[in-house]
Amino acid sequence: MNRPPHAAASLPDPTIRMSEGWHCLHMYYQVDAAALAGLDDDARARGRDELITALDPGADGAPERLQVSVISGHRADLGLMLLDPDPLVIDRVKQAVRSTTFGSVLKPAWSFVSITEVSEYVPTAEQYAERLKGEGLAEDDPTFEAKLNAYAGRLPAMNQQRLYPDFPELPIQCFYPMNKIRHPQANWYTESFEQRSRLMAEHATSGIQFAGRVSQLITASTGFDDWEWGVTLWGRAPEHIKEIVYTMRFDEASARYAEFGPFYIGYIQPAADAIAHLEL
Repeated sequence: MNRPPHAAASLPDPTIRMSEGWHCLHMYYQVDAAALAGLDDDARARGRDELITALDPGADGAPERLQVSVISGHRADLGLMLLDPDPLVIDRVKQAVRSTTFGSVLKPAWSFVSITEVSEYVPTAEQYAERLKGEGLAEDDPTFEAKLNAYAGRLPAMNQQRLYPDFPELPIQCFYPMNKIRHPQANWYTESFEQRSRLMAEHATSGIQFAGRVSQLITASTGFDDWEWGVTLWGRAPEHIKEIVYTMRFDEASARYAEFGPFYIGYIQPAADAIAHLEL
């Protein structure tokens, strides 16, 4: 008897790593003053050493990316952003923090789990060419060729940064989650792909105005957390964070279709400096 080919034969091996891109975790802690007061000087000194070791981005086995921030406001004191191909490498840092002498002092306040991606709204070179034609540029126009070549030349590097991001050399980090809403009069998911792409292109144009002042990473969280995306912004100065968020809220993609979660604003420091600032 002839047997049909087994469907599973063509499937890739099971893995917790993605085919491309990294896992991402934003983790926020509050300092429990009562627990801290219960530690003597020796315990606090030991806790500081352990925490510095746990948050050392250059240590053997550390995640590919690890950033520490001091967080403003009452919701959190310490923020971590971690990225790695292996989610358990990321989780190992979380467990290492919990296992330090400060494990009872640093109370998890909030977290966000996501993955890096290249958005479906990032046009390929071919799609960008069609967009240029839609703007009235002819293929034989030198401006058309110059714009297309420039875009095609920078697209691989842009996608590399989306999937395997480097942290920019900027001192401020802002993070917030967001959704595209499903309101009967404004349901993002009932709009055509062409309409959604048009709105996201407008949104991207607003963001480009802040090049050099703000760096952005969008991570995807559908199926990983309660929101659909996480937005991480790094700013050259505090007002730049406010300005880009305010400016982009007027774009239709945000004004009509977006809803936002809590905002966390932090100031990036080495772990030892952050620990000293928190007076641990």
